[in-house]
Amino acid sequence: MFRKILVYGVVAGVIVGVPLSVMTITMQGHEQHNGLLIGYTTMLIALSAVFVAIKRHRDLDGGGVIGFWPALGLGLGISFVASVIYVLAWEAATAIAHIDFASGYANAMIAQKKAQGVSGAALAKFTAEMEQWKADYANPLYRLPETFTEIFPVGVLVSLISAGLLCNRRFLPARRG
Repeated sequence: MFRKILVYGVVAGVIVGVPLSVMTITMQGHEQHNGLLIGYTTMLIALSAVFVAIKRHRDLDGGGVIGFWPALGLGLGISFVASVIYVLAWEAATAIAHIDFASGYANAMIAQKKAQGVSGAALAKFTAEMEQWKADYANPLYRLPETFTEIFPVGVLVSLISAGLLCNRRFLPARRG
């Protein structure tokens, strides 16, 4: 099962990591519209490997049967590997493109608050919070887990749904040859 986790995890990681890297490097300095939509859609497409892996494991190795907990464990393992690759892709892309993501993000959030009419003490407080976040984000012990939490919860959700569906042997039953 460890081999399956690695294979499907790497496949999912590459599917989500390559577009992330390409978009990060090529869109440097340009405003990204629909970036969240594209990012999370790519994550869902990549994490469909969880469903495929659980189904194949159930049908080929389990004789058409798999329990919820083994299915969830397989899904979470794949999601973990894919999430690590996602983090590495983000780190590599920002290093290659020399992007100061934290400053750009903080400045965009402050501008958004200003556009909403926030001013005075409230704006100063928010600006201080964003400056603290920038300092925190500069620390890899903060940045790496924060990046990991962008994708791993999606993997947990996909794993739960996949395990819940596929532990029912009547759901997409194995084809008999």
